[in-house]
Amino acid sequence: MPYHQTPDLSRVFDIIPKHQKHGKTMNKSRHNISIGIITCFLSLSVFAGTPIDVKKSTVEWVGNKVTGSHNGSLEIQKGEVTIEKGVIRSGRFILDMTSIKVLDIKDKKKNRSLEKHLKHDDFFGVNNYPKAVFEFAVASPIKGAKDDEPNYHFKGDLTLKGITHALDFDARVDMKKKSASASGQIIVDRTKYNIRYKSNKFFDGLGDRAIYDEFSITFNVLTK
Repeated sequence: MPYHQTPDLSRVFDIIPKHQKHGKTMNKSRHNISIGIITCFLSLSVFAGTPIDVKKSTVEWVGNKVTGSHNGSLEIQKGEVTIEKGVIRSGRFILDMTSIKVLDIKDKKKNRSLEKHLKHDDFFGVNNYPKAVFEFAVASPIKGAKDDEPNYHFKGDLTLKGITHALDFDARVDMKKKSASASGQIIVDRTKYNIRYKSNKFFDGLGDRAIYDEFSITFNVLTK
């Protein structure tokens, strides 16, 4: 789907009733109506969101512990970004936490066990918090970024388990005529969202059973 473009306003004046009397009153009324319509159209063209293609977009996570790591995926339930004159302005993404999957464990029983535990209250508590939301209102192009480097800096808020904290990161954005894509990595401190299971910050004597507080989310998001 192409970006939302400013609509053709050449016919705006055609919808103004032609039976209005001539004179200053008519001109003033005509002017006010026209300005109102133009403002409305411009507002819609700027702030209407461009939807994310959730089927083509990917989100993957990696969690590390003293003895190794695990990785898996998440699904985007819904998302959209606002693009104005080829520049990203804002966006909102809803993650389906019930879709969390483990990809590195091949044994089916162990795989199901870890997935079940990740959905438990020890971690993401998906029965009570089935969605996570990231939204941003600041997206700043990085001047001088090379072709293979992040070229945007994003500032927003991540809501996880009903708790919201500020989050910022860099990403690579590619703008095309009819679509846009963004890829990058986000580092999240799980303890800020009351996920304390086997965290050295809250429990002593864990030794090699400890799980590190930070986990990463790698994303590749495309618009329709």
